[in-house]
This record gives sequence, C-alpha cells and structure tokens, in this order.
Amino acid sequence: MSSHVLPFAVLFVVGCAPPPPPVTAPPLGNATFASARAWPIKTREHVDLWLHGFAMIADDSAAVPLFRRGYRDAMTVTKNSRNVLTQLDERRTELARGYKASPSYQAAQFIPLYFGSQAELAAAVQIFLASNGAAQRASTQEGAAIIGLFASAFPKDADRAWFKSFWEALLDEQARFYHDWWTTEQHQRLPALTAADSVWQRVRPRLQSFLGGTKQGTGDMVLSLPIGGEGRTVNGGKAVVIAVTFPERATAAEEATYVLVHEVAGTLAVSEVGDQTSPADKRTGVADRMVAAATVRAGALVLQKGAPELAEGYARYYLEAAHVSWKAQGGSAIAALERAFPIPVTVRDGMRRQIDILFGGI
Repeated sequence: MSSHVLPFAVLFVVGCAPPPPPVTAPPLGNATFASARAWPIKTREHVDLWLHGFAMIADDSAAVPLFRRGYRDAMTVTKNSRNVLTQLDERRTELARGYKASPSYQAAQFIPLYFGSQAELAAAVQIFLASNGAAQRASTQEGAAIIGLFASAFPKDADRAWFKSFWEALLDEQARFYHDWWTTEQHQRLPALTAADSVWQRVRPRLQSFLGGTKQGTGDMVLSLPIGGEGRTVNGGKAVVIAVTFPERATAAEEATYVLVHEVAGTLAVSEVGDQTSPADKRTGVADRMVAAATVRAGALVLQKGAPELAEGYARYYLEAAHVSWKAQGGSAIAALERAFPIPVTVRDGMRRQIDILFGGI
C-alpha cells in the first residue's frame, strides 16, 4: 500500500476549489464514470501525467513495483518511435539524481490526488512556487494549506528548484507528447474501463461492511495508466481517493478491483503490524518492511471473505507483479502468495479476526 493522510485543511481546499474553466468536447477519459454510484471510477490526465513523470525518473526495485512493470521502457520506445524528445528526456539524469538523493520526494507522488483537475493542480503549484515554500506568505488559509502540502515534500530551496525543473519538464512532456498519447489510450481502453466498472460495482456491495468499518465507505477510484500493483491512496476519513491500475484489456478488468482491495486492506495491515511489532522493530525498519507483505496478504484475506471467486486471481496478479515463479511448485496461487509474502502468524491471525468482525462474522 502507498498511502497519504489527507490533512483537514487540504480537504477544505480541495472541496472548495473553484471549478476549472468550461471546455467543449472534453477528452473521453477525463470524466467520472457512473458518478451517481458509491466509489465511482474516474480517469484523470493530470494524475497520470504526474505519475508518468516520476515513473520515468525513479528506480523501481520494490517487490511489488511502484509502477507498472516495464512502463518506463515501453514509454521510451513509444516516444522514440515518434521521434519525440522533451525536457523530461533532457533532464532525466539530473532529475533522477535529485530524486534518488531525496527520500521526501517520493511522498510527492500523492499530490495530484488532492486536486480534481489540471487547472486546480497548476494553480496550487503557482501558489507554492510564488511563496518560496513559506506558508506565512499565503493570503488565505487555503493557500497556506496548499503550501504546506507541497513543502512537506519540497522543504528547502534546493528541493523547490528541483520541483520547478520537474514541473516545467512535465508541462513540456504533456504539450509535445503525453496529452495526445493519453487521449488515444483512453479511447482504446474504453472497453476495459467499462468492464472494470462492472466488476467493481458487482463486488463492492459485498465489501461494503469492510469499507465502512475501515472508514472507507465511499471515495473515488482513479484508473491510472502508470500504476501497477501498488496503488496510491489519500485518505482523510471522509474523502478517500485511490489510484489503481488501468487494465489494458476488458479481459483483465478484475485487476483494478485487485489493486483497490489491496489499498483499502492496507489500513488493517498497518494497524496489525503496529500492534504486533516491538519498538526496536519500528526503529530498525523491520515493521515498515513487514507492512508491504502484510498489505498484500490482507487484500487476499478480504477477498477470501467477501468475494472468494476473486481471491485466486488476486494472488496470481500479485505473484506476477512480484515476478514470482510458482506454478512448478504446485498448489494454489493463494498458497504461493503466502510463501512469497511471509508474515508472522500473529499478524495473519490478527488481520483475520478483524476481517471477521468487519464483515459481521463474529
């Protein structure tokens, strides 16, 4: 799970932000799908552009990659085939060096989820850069909250210089390549979007007691092109936004639900690992490393309880995401997942007990 707690002040900003200027014939994907439903599916170009930028500069060595496996190489091939060179390409080495040297930049991947459109995000960037990261320079409480959000990832002058270079490169990437590519991709994946919505809306009612019990009863699911098995979540209790993988084909529609379940189960994993690990484990990073495996396992447990027909598919998806070869060993994908993502029995049993309670089983 990759998650970020949405501060109240930023919740207020997002909820009260002025709508973007009206446009005619908006791109197909940049709209809400089935907006009247709980947990509607959406697509957002500004979210994908931002994450695309990070995917192109970040080393991705996690067991469950932060981005779709092979994404950077595939995008590089696509750009080369079109003979496109942008500022993001020209600055990649410099940006990658700064990103690798500054762990706080990883938290910036969540920033676009706080904003509903490119216009809102661009206005927020302008406020942050104009303030030089000083919240006291803001003329409103909302502006101060925005500055604080960006400053948490980019606190120093050098960090803000890096971010300004990154932002300029993103805008150039969008103008010269990404917008056209993204719009075309949205049209091609419309059958997958429709199928993903159908799967999720069929499964969601059976998971609703768990979602409500973990304070995730409603929210937005954003299908994102750069994301693989590791989603991005911002959660302020009442406002939850989760970016998940965008299936390439309608036959892979369940993948979006797999990643969303992985993300919503993360709160349970974090809680149980926190309860079952020592202060020393927390200081040395043992607990943090355990959370990743516990989150994968928690998602499987949730589906086994609420939508068992999806549990094996979920296990196969995360085994593939982690590049785990398991079929030769025999047995089920769930058993292979348990071997590939080991956690203490106390954590597993604690999560099972909480899942039983949240589903009303005991």
